[in-house]
Amino acid sequence: EHLAAAGHTVYAVDQRGHGHSDKPTSGYDFVTVTDDLVHLCDALGLVAPIIVGQSWGGNVVLAFAARFPARTAGIVLVDGGYIDLQMQPDSSWEEVSVRLRPPNLAGTPRPYIKSMIQSSHPDWSDDGVEATLANFETLPDDTVRPWLTLDRHMAILHALWSQRPGELYGQVTAPVLIAAADDPSNPTWMAVKHQQVAAAAATLPHATVHWFPATAHDIHIHRSAALAALMLAWMGGEPTS
Repeated sequence: EHLAAAGHTVYAVDQRGHGHSDKPTSGYDFVTVTDDLVHLCDALGLVAPIIVGQSWGGNVVLAFAARFPARTAGIVLVDGGYIDLQMQPDSSWEEVSVRLRPPNLAGTPRPYIKSMIQSSHPDWSDDGVEATLANFETLPDDTVRPWLTLDRHMAILHALWSQRPGELYGQVTAPVLIAAADDPSNPTWMAVKHQQVAAAAATLPHATVHWFPATAHDIHIHRSAALAALMLAWMGGEPTS
């Protein structure tokens, strides 16, 4: 909404397995999901847009920019893109698959999920809480189930674990904005994150880094106006897609 109000054409994408998009049983590797984005750009008539991704989505757009440099005007990595799970402690797939396996929230009453989000993030806006709830399908009995099923979530997690972002940085020619959340509640992870961001900034040919202090992983929810302002300044304020 902030970017659109500034005159930009913006498309919010449900990737395969997510939201209202199709949910095939396979195709959650980076080659397939970046091919999906090429097909989407073709369908929308976007020759070389700026592409933004958060968390795993950041790693997706990094892979896109590395594979399709001519189709990329720039990328924005929102607390993602530099995620290298094999650089973290307890980094074997067996350990990662247990540590990062999501909880089974299917069948949980929607009001309870909402209260969990609000209690964990008391300074999030009502719109931000509702946007987070959109990760779930609300059933007729007012319980929820994730749009992204557990098996597809784990397929994405394995692809993310297998990807080595450092091998892609040198293939990216477009400008890159890295928006990173500095969350002091997890100092062990923050130490690793600072190393990963520094490595990305040092290796990507045209990288700009901005840290958001005391901010949740979901920067686009927690600091939406500030993130949009950062992106607009980085883009030079000129309307684009």
